[in-house]
Amino acid sequence: MRLLLNDTVPGAASPGDVLDASALERLYAYPDRPWLRANMVATLDGAAAGNDGRTGSINTPADQVVYTLLRDLADVVLVGAGTARVEGYRHTRPRTRDLLARAAAEGRAAHPELAVVSGTGQVPPLLADRPEDGGGVLLVTCEAAGAEALDRARHILGEDRVLVCGGQGVDLPAAVAALSGRGLPRILCEGGPRLLADVAAADLLDELCLTVVPLLAGGLEQRIAVGTVADRALVPGVVIESEGTLLQRWLRSGS
Repeated sequence: MRLLLNDTVPGAASPGDVLDASALERLYAYPDRPWLRANMVATLDGAAAGNDGRTGSINTPADQVVYTLLRDLADVVLVGAGTARVEGYRHTRPRTRDLLARAAAEGRAAHPELAVVSGTGQVPPLLADRPEDGGGVLLVTCEAAGAEALDRARHILGEDRVLVCGGQGVDLPAAVAALSGRGLPRILCEGGPRLLADVAAADLLDELCLTVVPLLAGGLEQRIAVGTVADRALVPGVVIESEGTLLQRWLRSGS
């Protein structure tokens, strides 16, 4: 991996440097305050998934490295229920060894939590079990899901793991505040595109980590953000290149 731009983390590395794991971690470190970053991948023509409908078909090795690192650095992964079902989300795995030791020293959990946003209160089937070695699952939902769905979700996940935020729809600012209140201030949003647009429109997005892969996909796949109008300006902070893959950090202006 080769650094092309660094306007965000002084001293971490300089443009032209080949990055080792330590430098990469410094370039993606969270600030010392609550922070919501999103991580998305797109093709050269803007598709948010391959023509099979899954992001896995457009991932590259460099994207996978940063994907793993961002999860290791986060306290909680925020994802829409539809994306969790389509992509086959499972419980998060333990952090890498070095970051696991650091998390323990900081009083953080061995695994990042997984927070699933569902207006209907549905828990994706692959997340309904409780493995011995895996991160916990939180459901972020709203009153409109109905008492039956909420009771079922509480039975599956546990009474305290269902966060009812909002009446007729999920109140994302309240959800982010609830996650921070549970000691999970480092939030990583993995989409999908509708959730990302909603997060940006609610002015909750501090940072977008965008991987652009060297592939022209064609087809009819949607962009990385769709639905709600957001119109949020971001500025480039970090750009890394690896075998044609561009790994970028885009930050809220003034952050």
